[in-house]
Amino acid sequence: MNQIFTPDQLADIVDTLANIRAKIADLKDKEDTYKAMLIAAEVQAVDGTQHRATVSGPVYRQTIDWQTIARKLEPSAQLLKAHTTISHEPTYTIRVTARKATA
Repeated sequence: MNQIFTPDQLADIVDTLANIRAKIADLKDKEDTYKAMLIAAEVQAVDGTQHRATVSGPVYRQTIDWQTIARKLEPSAQLLKAHTTISHEPTYTIRVTARKATA
């Protein structure tokens, strides 16, 4: 075993990492809630006191099953279409930037 850290230090590192991951998960849930609020508001841009949020979307993702296509040689347009899926869930992009100071 590597002797850089004592067993107690390693235990503390593991516990700290677990706590950080739990906080990140909580923050991610909050982020998702606030993003959903902006999407539900059906706005394209909103100014806060210090930041601006812009909402882009909806965008529907399209996925091609390239593994299936690769198994078939010389894929036709029909084969490509048969193995292409389009998400029915919209995708939004929310960008938050610092606001420019007013003079």
